[in-house]
Amino acid sequence: MHSFTWPSRAFAIAALLLVGVANRSQAAEPPNVLFIAVDDLASTLGCYGDPFAKTPNIDRLAASGVCFLNAYNQLPLCNPTRASIMTGRRPDEIGVYDLDRHFRDQLPDVVTLPQAFQKRNYLAARVGKIYHYNVPASIGTDGFDDPPSWNLTVNPKGRDKTDEALIINAEPHRKISAALSWLAADGRDEEQTDGMIASEAIRLMEANRDKPFFLGVGFFRPHTPYVAPKKYFDMYPLDTVSLPYAPAGDRDDIPTAAFAHNCPIPNYNLDPLTLRKATQAYYACVSFVDAQVGRLLDAVERLGLAENTIVVFWSDHGYHLGEHDGIWQKRTLFEQSARSPLIIRVPGAAGNGQPCRRIVEFVDIYPTVVSAAGIEAPPKLAGRDLATLLDDPLATWNGQAITQVLRPADDRLATQVMGCSIRTSRYRYTEWAEGAAGVELYDHRADPLEFENLAIEPDARHRAVIERLRAELRKKASGKIPSVPVNPARL
Repeated sequence: MHSFTWPSRAFAIAALLLVGVANRSQAAEPPNVLFIAVDDLASTLGCYGDPFAKTPNIDRLAASGVCFLNAYNQLPLCNPTRASIMTGRRPDEIGVYDLDRHFRDQLPDVVTLPQAFQKRNYLAARVGKIYHYNVPASIGTDGFDDPPSWNLTVNPKGRDKTDEALIINAEPHRKISAALSWLAADGRDEEQTDGMIASEAIRLMEANRDKPFFLGVGFFRPHTPYVAPKKYFDMYPLDTVSLPYAPAGDRDDIPTAAFAHNCPIPNYNLDPLTLRKATQAYYACVSFVDAQVGRLLDAVERLGLAENTIVVFWSDHGYHLGEHDGIWQKRTLFEQSARSPLIIRVPGAAGNGQPCRRIVEFVDIYPTVVSAAGIEAPPKLAGRDLATLLDDPLATWNGQAITQVLRPADDRLATQVMGCSIRTSRYRYTEWAEGAAGVELYDHRADPLEFENLAIEPDARHRAVIERLRAELRKKASGKIPSVPVNPARL
C-alpha cells in the first residue's frame, strides 16, 4: 500500500486537477456535425423492423445512436419538407407547398441550420442534395439550393446520368423522374453519383478534420429512377420479392383526396411482375445508399472524429411501395409517407444504442442539433429539442406530429384541397379541406396499417377523439387553400 507525503499528495491533486481541466477543455471543443440526407427513403431498413432490407451500415448507426421509430415529416414532398427541416419552421409559416417556391420568398432573413453553425465559425459545406433538386435532371448542378447556407458546395455527377438512355421505364408516358423506372448498372459504386458524393464528403472530412465543420451529405437514391450497381439487385432475388397486403375493399372508406394525384390509378395499372421488379430495384438502391453511409461512418472512425461528431441521418419523407391497394411514391398522409427514418448519434448521450418510440417531428431536428452542439437556437423555431429523449428514449414526452399536403384541382377535385394530419402515440386523424373533402381516423393500437377508417361512422368515443384531435391539429396547420403562389403542376 502506497503512502503519500504532503508534497507528493499536493502534486498528485494538482496533476488530477490539470487532467480535469484538460478533459473539460477537450470536451468543450466544438463538435462536428455530419448531416446525412437520403432521398425518398421509406422505413425500409433493418433497424426499423423491415426483415427484407439489407442495411447493415445504417443499422450499426442506429445501434450506436438513438433510432427514432416514430418520426414524421411536415409535408411529404421534396422541396417543402427540406425547406421545413433546414429552417425549423412549418410549411404554413414558410409558405412552401410545391417544388417551385423558395422559403426565402416568404422569410428572406431566416437563419437556416447551417447558417447557425456559420455564425459560430464552422465550415458549412454541402455535397449532393440537401435542399431540393429535380432528380435526375439537376444532378451535377446546385439544384434549388440556398447559397447563404453554405461556405462550400460540391455537386458530383456520375455515370447514372450518362447511362440514362439505358434506364427501363415501366411508364414511358412519364419522365423517369416520376415513373417507376430502374437500371441494374454496370461498374463500381464510386462511378455512380451517390458513390462520388460519399468520396467527396470523405475528402472534405479529411481536409477539415482539425476545424469544426457542419457537413451536409445528400444522397439521390432511392429516388426514381432506381439506379444502383447490379450487385445490389442480386441481393434481392426477384422470386423473393412480394407486394404488400391490402384487405378487400380497402379504399372504400378512404376519401378521394387521400390518394395522391400522381398515382390516381391503383398500381399505375401495371402488372404484378413489373411492380415486383420496381420493388426489387427500390430495395437495391436502399442497400446501395447503405453502403455509401457505411463509407462515411468508416471515415469518421478512421479519422478519429467519432467522439466529437454528431451524426444525423434522415430521409426527406417516407415512400409507398404499393400499400392501400396500389399507392406508390409519396404525397400522402398515410403512415408510410408521413413517417420517415431519423437517427441521431450525439457522442456520450446516455440513450445511445436504444430505439425511441416517442412521437417526434422533423421540425425537432434543428433545435436538437444546435442544442447538442452548444449553439443558441434562433427564435421562433417550431420544434422541440430532443435532448431528453437522446438521454432517455423512454422518457415521458407526449409528442404529436403534424403532416400536411396540398392537392391540385383535377378531374377528381373541383378545387385545391389542403390535407392536414395529426399523429399521436395512438391515433392518426386526418381532414381534407377542414373536413369538407373527407376525414380519417385510425387507431394505431389496433390498426397500424390504417385499414379501418373510424371516422366514417364514429361511435361516441371516437367522436370525442376526433373533436380533441381536430382542435390540436388546427393549432399548428391550416386546412385552408394557401394565399401564397402555388404551381399546381409542381405539387
